[in-house]
Amino acid sequence: MEDRQRLEELINELNMYKAQAELLNQQIETLKVSISELVMALETLDELKGKKGVETFVPIGAGSFLITEIKNTEEIIVGVGAGAAIKKKVGDAQESIKNQKEELEGLLNRMMGDLQNISEIIVQKSPEAEKLLQQLEGTQG
Repeated sequence: MEDRQRLEELINELNMYKAQAELLNQQIETLKVSISELVMALETLDELKGKKGVETFVPIGAGSFLITEIKNTEEIIVGVGAGAAIKKKVGDAQESIKNQKEELEGLLNRMMGDLQNISEIIVQKSPEAEKLLQQLEGTQG
């Protein structure tokens, strides 16, 4: 009976770690998308900086776009969270975006480390669970 109880504990632990790993994977993917968007914003600002009368496409839905001319490439509107936005000079906005990107990259690295640790725990505990399962199947057979 002791082996069966230990096996149940191990299975519960492994399921918990696998659920944590799944959640971390989802969060990592979300972070990667956010970082990609920040990189795209930085690249766009670099391209537009100092240019006048640049034409661009503005999405209006259903795969349709308006062709517009950008009048001001010196200032942009930057989201600051909770649906609020402020006007910033391009250089200041770039600095803010770079800082956000660095913070997200740090968080991504920590999450990847956590995922690695969880994966190692799963690899360590799985053989014990498999061994107990084989022993229990052998004694019942």
